[in-house]
Amino acid sequence: MSTMRAVVASDGKPVIVNDYPAPPMTADGVRIAVRATALNRADLMQVRGQYPPPAGAPHTLGLELAGEIVDVGANVTGWQVGQRVMALVAGGGYAEQAVVHHEHIMPIPDNLSYEQAAAIPEAFLTAYSNMIEIGRLCDNERVLIHAGASGVGLAAIQIAHVSGAEVYTTASAAKHAICRENGADVVIDYRTQNFADVIRQTCGGVHLVIDFIGAPYWDDNVRVLEKWGRLVLVGLMGGTEKTISLRDIMAKRLSIMGSTLRNREQALKSALIANFSGWALPLFANGDLQPNVWRVMALDDVAAAHALMRENQNAGKIVLTL
Repeated sequence: MSTMRAVVASDGKPVIVNDYPAPPMTADGVRIAVRATALNRADLMQVRGQYPPPAGAPHTLGLELAGEIVDVGANVTGWQVGQRVMALVAGGGYAEQAVVHHEHIMPIPDNLSYEQAAAIPEAFLTAYSNMIEIGRLCDNERVLIHAGASGVGLAAIQIAHVSGAEVYTTASAAKHAICRENGADVVIDYRTQNFADVIRQTCGGVHLVIDFIGAPYWDDNVRVLEKWGRLVLVGLMGGTEKTISLRDIMAKRLSIMGSTLRNREQALKSALIANFSGWALPLFANGDLQPNVWRVMALDDVAAAHALMRENQNAGKIVLTL
């Protein structure tokens, strides 16, 4: 059996293994020589033992990758050896090789490098799914995006901007500039300002909230939503439990939705990727959408990269090259 370099979780740390077994080929898969991958908060949680991979997924870290096809399965058509592709995976991105279902890969636009492409799948698919497909964002609506300087946050800002929405976001003061550069109309310092007060005074309220924080933001999220507003819970970084008033939800006719991407069924992921590809790839090709790469680091520096994300140093994606 051939081996490869890959990163696994061990004793609460990301550890490089030099002779990890290469993944077996599948009839519906393509084998990719991975050139770059990117960090996600789910990787940090998996290292701490808080977010195990779904059944059947590789136990190596990594939810997205970019590289070159080196083999195709017996049932695969439309993809060829040598094509540059990026992929969404349930695990296995931090490795020299990956075998990915052919419906979960996308071609890399010619104007993007492997490092840029690796910063797209998880962040932009998450943002697109939660805002467009689940949140039903419409032209001329107002949207509040929390954690605006994160990889998903910046992707969400861009998608909302090109969709014609008015974009409000929260971020620390040092990261306001990058939020505005990506299309945010109003950026609120969550450390010194109450976001609901600012929005109520500025525009009255928003139609959609994309929240990564959870329990601590619940009351102000509900307060800032217009009637018939939608709240999509994407993360729970601040906590999971909260006593709430159901009356507030009924009075405003609110829709409250939760979302995860990693453990979705294969068919649902395939449909999402197909829809996103048709909508977004032309926008990446013409520059209307752009991946946000904060820093590129070598795979050997994976522990330092995780430390930077854990300390919230990054504004955008941390990319690892192989």
